[in-house]
Amino acid sequence: MAGPTRTHASRQFATKLIHFGKEIDPATGASSTPIYQASTFHQADVDANQPYDYTRSGNPTRQALEDYIALLEGGTRGFAFASGMAAISAAFMLLSAGDHVICTEDVYGGTYRLLSTIMTRMNVETTFVDMTDLDKVKAALKPNTKVVYMETPSNPTLRITDIGAVTAWAKEHDLLTMVDNTFMTPYHQRPIELGVDIVLHSATKFLGGHSDVTAGLAVVANDRIGQQMKAVQNGLGTILGVSDSWLLMRGMKTLQNRMEAHEISAKRLASWLAAHPAVGRVYYPGLESHPGRDIHEKQSLGYGAVVSFDVGSEERAKQVLAKVQIPLVAVSLGAVESILSYPAMMSHAAMPREVRLERGITDGLIRYSVGLENIDDLLEDLEQALQG
Repeated sequence: MAGPTRTHASRQFATKLIHFGKEIDPATGASSTPIYQASTFHQADVDANQPYDYTRSGNPTRQALEDYIALLEGGTRGFAFASGMAAISAAFMLLSAGDHVICTEDVYGGTYRLLSTIMTRMNVETTFVDMTDLDKVKAALKPNTKVVYMETPSNPTLRITDIGAVTAWAKEHDLLTMVDNTFMTPYHQRPIELGVDIVLHSATKFLGGHSDVTAGLAVVANDRIGQQMKAVQNGLGTILGVSDSWLLMRGMKTLQNRMEAHEISAKRLASWLAAHPAVGRVYYPGLESHPGRDIHEKQSLGYGAVVSFDVGSEERAKQVLAKVQIPLVAVSLGAVESILSYPAMMSHAAMPREVRLERGITDGLIRYSVGLENIDDLLEDLEQALQG
């Protein structure tokens, strides 16, 4: 099936979210992409090349989603997976035994676990570096380096990597570049336009936006990598189901409005926390004090909805988590409801404590994903939680 036209690509982002090429069913005129609840497709002529034969290999509903995210990211081809980690794992399956990865040191805990406990068994090694320092990235280069993996802003300390600078250097050495774009989404940040080869999303988060679907997405910059990713997706079979594909498309249509509302509240929360006597440090790229703010503003259109802050100790962190009344205390982020997370025991539980501490992921660190509730209510609720 044909993907979005050039007309779609030239439209403004808000329009693309609604009119992405598959928003109307050509057969019936339905205003929603149909759910093709089929595992297999009749082959009228076995000698003819048909677009679909088996849903693991391709399905019209999933294809609509894959074309949708490719349009939003400005890539040539998209891929939908059963989770964010399934998408990330598929990208790393482009590597071979003996290869080497350079990765953001304060990366999401699931990515760290994959690289440090699973890929090592496949004889793929990783060097974790502070990617806010380009010299440290360059120093990590080895003869067998194949991939540079970036996460910016990083999770949960929101450090900023200069995507363009790292990518330009990587191209000089013929390295594949990947970026986890979960925090920013294609509304705020489009890494392919900065030269990145593969963009990855935990679409469970802001893209889905409603805490009701688990999904991962990948977008590639060219057809050569697209063919490789398609072979991996089909070979592994870690595809996103058709009902979840439909749910994700429904959630994505409101992405811009949600991200704008999230950010208005996140800015207020970050400024409020920065002035609070019970808070030691606040991590948010929208704060003037953030060391990566200038670089972030160069490559992103906004600051996002995630604010991390340090209350000094595990005891204080758990007190806050126990006393809040509005946010969910949960694993995940990016939803209409605010979500408080404790990285030391949730997203980064797989990272050894000494490694966490080296990377600034302290026992007192709390990650706040700001939802769509009234910000005054959120601040009042957090104030009572921070007291005592």
